[in-house]
Amino acid sequence: MERVTGIGGVFFKSEDPKKLQAWYVEHLGVPDEGGYVAFRWMEKDRPGEEGMTVWSTFPKDTKHYQPSSAPFMINYRVRDLDAMLVQLRAAGVETVGEPESGPYGRFAWVMDPDGNKVELWEPPPSETP
Repeated sequence: MERVTGIGGVFFKSEDPKKLQAWYVEHLGVPDEGGYVAFRWMEKDRPGEEGMTVWSTFPKDTKHYQPSSAPFMINYRVRDLDAMLVQLRAAGVETVGEPESGPYGRFAWVMDPDGNKVELWEPPPSETP
Protein backbone atom coordinates (compact mmCIF):
# COMPACT_ATOMS: atom_id res chain seq x y z
CA MET A 1 0.00 0.00 0.00
CA GLU A 2 1.30 3.43 -0.93
CA ARG A 3 1.42 5.98 1.89
CA VAL A 4 2.24 9.61 2.42
CA THR A 5 5.85 9.93 3.59
CA GLY A 6 5.66 13.47 4.93
CA ILE A 7 4.40 16.98 4.38
CA GLY A 8 5.98 18.56 1.34
CA GLY A 9 4.39 21.96 1.72
CA VAL A 10 1.76 24.18 3.27
CA PHE A 11 0.16 26.84 1.08
CA PHE A 12 -2.50 29.35 2.00
CA LYS A 13 -4.30 32.35 0.59
CA SER A 14 -3.91 35.91 1.83
CA GLU A 15 -5.38 39.32 1.04
CA ASP A 16 -1.78 40.60 0.98
CA PRO A 17 0.74 37.74 0.66
CA LYS A 18 3.82 39.98 0.93
CA LYS A 19 2.55 41.69 4.07
CA LEU A 20 1.64 38.35 5.64
CA GLN A 21 5.04 36.89 4.77
CA ALA A 22 6.71 39.95 6.33
CA TRP A 23 4.73 39.32 9.54
CA TYR A 24 6.01 35.74 9.68
CA VAL A 25 9.56 36.95 9.05
CA GLU A 26 9.37 39.63 11.75
CA HIS A 27 7.48 37.77 14.46
CA LEU A 28 8.32 34.10 13.91
CA GLY A 29 11.66 34.31 12.14
CA VAL A 30 10.42 32.46 9.05
CA PRO A 31 13.03 33.25 6.39
CA ASP A 32 11.93 34.92 3.15
CA GLU A 33 13.29 33.17 0.05
CA GLY A 34 11.39 35.32 -2.42
CA GLY A 35 7.76 34.60 -1.55
CA TYR A 36 8.25 31.16 -0.02
CA VAL A 37 10.58 29.29 2.28
CA ALA A 38 11.97 25.78 1.99
CA PHE A 39 12.53 24.28 5.42
CA ARG A 40 15.37 21.84 4.78
CA TRP A 41 15.96 18.69 6.78
CA MET A 42 17.87 15.42 6.53
CA GLU A 43 16.19 12.13 5.62
CA LYS A 44 15.88 9.92 8.71
CA ASP A 45 16.55 6.64 6.91
CA ARG A 46 19.16 8.01 4.48
CA PRO A 47 21.65 10.21 6.32
CA GLY A 48 23.25 12.71 4.00
CA GLU A 49 20.13 13.15 1.83
CA GLU A 50 18.25 16.39 2.17
CA GLY A 51 14.49 16.84 2.04
CA MET A 52 12.38 19.96 2.33
CA THR A 53 8.98 21.27 3.34
CA VAL A 54 7.84 24.39 1.50
CA TRP A 55 5.75 27.16 3.11
CA SER A 56 4.19 29.81 0.91
CA THR A 57 1.39 32.34 0.69
CA PHE A 58 -0.73 32.85 -2.43
CA PRO A 59 -2.97 35.76 -3.45
CA LYS A 60 -6.55 35.43 -2.21
CA ASP A 61 -7.81 35.13 -5.81
CA THR A 62 -5.43 32.33 -6.85
CA LYS A 63 -6.99 29.64 -9.04
CA HIS A 64 -4.33 27.11 -7.96
CA TYR A 65 -6.56 25.56 -5.27
CA GLN A 66 -9.63 25.11 -7.50
CA PRO A 67 -12.03 23.40 -7.45
CA SER A 68 -11.64 23.70 -3.67
CA SER A 69 -12.89 26.85 -1.99
CA ALA A 70 -10.60 26.29 1.02
CA PRO A 71 -8.07 29.03 1.79
CA PHE A 72 -5.25 26.47 2.05
CA MET A 73 -3.73 23.45 0.36
CA ILE A 74 -1.39 20.87 1.83
CA ASN A 75 1.19 19.07 -0.27
CA TYR A 76 2.05 15.52 0.78
CA ARG A 77 5.23 13.71 -0.23
CA VAL A 78 4.82 10.26 -1.78
CA ARG A 79 7.33 7.66 -2.99
CA ASP A 80 5.53 6.54 -6.16
CA LEU A 81 2.99 9.01 -7.53
CA ASP A 82 1.70 6.67 -10.24
CA ALA A 83 1.07 3.82 -7.80
CA MET A 84 -0.60 6.20 -5.36
CA LEU A 85 -2.94 7.50 -8.07
CA VAL A 86 -3.89 3.97 -9.15
CA GLN A 87 -4.66 3.12 -5.53
CA LEU A 88 -6.71 6.28 -4.95
CA ARG A 89 -8.69 5.96 -8.19
CA ALA A 90 -9.48 2.32 -7.38
CA ALA A 91 -10.91 3.54 -4.06
CA GLY A 92 -13.10 6.10 -5.84
CA VAL A 93 -11.09 9.19 -4.86
CA GLU A 94 -11.66 12.14 -7.21
CA THR A 95 -8.56 13.29 -9.07
CA VAL A 96 -8.15 16.83 -10.42
CA GLY A 97 -6.50 17.33 -13.81
CA GLU A 98 -3.51 15.35 -15.00
CA PRO A 99 -0.20 14.79 -13.21
CA GLU A 100 2.51 17.32 -14.04
CA SER A 101 6.29 16.98 -14.11
CA GLY A 102 8.90 19.68 -13.66
CA PRO A 103 12.29 20.44 -12.14
CA TYR A 104 10.91 20.00 -8.60
CA GLY A 105 9.42 16.57 -9.29
CA ARG A 106 5.99 15.23 -10.17
CA PHE A 107 2.66 16.54 -8.89
CA ALA A 108 -0.96 15.38 -8.92
CA TRP A 109 -4.12 16.53 -7.14
CA VAL A 110 -7.07 14.85 -5.47
CA MET A 111 -10.08 16.04 -3.50
CA ASP A 112 -10.72 14.92 0.08
CA PRO A 113 -14.27 14.23 1.34
CA ASP A 114 -14.61 17.81 2.66
CA GLY A 115 -13.84 19.30 -0.76
CA ASN A 116 -10.23 20.29 -0.01
CA LYS A 117 -7.78 20.00 -2.87
CA VAL A 118 -4.77 17.91 -1.82
CA GLU A 119 -1.49 18.04 -3.70
CA LEU A 120 0.64 14.90 -3.99
CA TRP A 121 4.35 15.33 -4.70
CA GLU A 122 6.92 12.80 -5.80
CA PRO A 123 10.23 14.63 -5.35
CA PRO A 124 12.98 14.21 -7.95
CA PRO A 125 15.10 11.05 -7.46
CA SER A 126 17.73 12.78 -5.30
CA GLU A 127 14.98 13.86 -2.84
CA THR A 128 12.62 10.85 -2.98
CA PRO A 129 11.96 9.56 0.54
